[in-house]
Amino acid sequence: MKIIDAHMHLSHIDSFKSTAMERSFVDYSVQGLLQEYEHAGVVLGIGMGLTETDKEGFPDREASTPMGLDMLEEYPRQIVYCPGINPYKLNKAGLDALELAIQRPEAVGIKIYLGYYPFYAYDDVYQPVYELAKAYRVPVVYHTGDTYSERGLLKYAHPLTIDEVAVQHRDVNFMMAHFGDPWVLDGAEVVYKNRNVFADLSGLMVGDAAECERLGQSPLFFTHLRHALTYCDHYEKLLFGTDWPLAPIEPYLQFVRELIPAAYHEDVFYKTAQRVFPKIVPLIE
Repeated sequence: MKIIDAHMHLSHIDSFKSTAMERSFVDYSVQGLLQEYEHAGVVLGIGMGLTETDKEGFPDREASTPMGLDMLEEYPRQIVYCPGINPYKLNKAGLDALELAIQRPEAVGIKIYLGYYPFYAYDDVYQPVYELAKAYRVPVVYHTGDTYSERGLLKYAHPLTIDEVAVQHRDVNFMMAHFGDPWVLDGAEVVYKNRNVFADLSGLMVGDAAECERLGQSPLFFTHLRHALTYCDHYEKLLFGTDWPLAPIEPYLQFVRELIPAAYHEDVFYKTAQRVFPKIVPLIE
């Protein structure tokens, strides 16, 4: 079965580098990612654009819109990306640059970092972004749930804030990264209720293969997640993603395989990504 990783990173972010060295023990490089993809049967990875200029790390008010994958000089055929948004840089110049970026064949969506930046999904600052997404038929991906930085503000990352945007912009598809974890039951309701909202299952654990196995086998650690998946009962609206380099590809893949009923594996690991990110279809045929 072909696999698409709907959420990964290839940016020079200090926290990613330290996580790779100290917790997940992956080779955090372009070659390291491609080797893991080849071993696991992943045919395409969708990177989330992110850059860091602040010495205190992301969230970064000075990062320009759009943010890209600054570990890449050229995009190999196995990698595409979603340009990232800094809401403090959404003036005319920033919006013009974003529009140019999403015209590139390797730009397949737009990423908004709820929680890292103190704006709700429905804030007026993002309305021009949603209009661009509609015009170019690309989805908007939101960070939701826990932030990988103590400087984040969790109230802005709650998945319920996406409901209002989904109702206002029915012609745009939205993907909720991390299923809103730990508020996955709320995330499940937003996915269940709105035909244009999907969720990826990335970033639910951090660590090496042994840590992934320990957490995955814990009787309580993912009880809330299993409850939400059952409640949502729309497995065809979920996407596999890793949030690499937070965990190695293969053990994370096995973890998601065990979460999802076998009848929906082809949707979660391959087909649904093509529904959400239509620009990738010619790249994997």
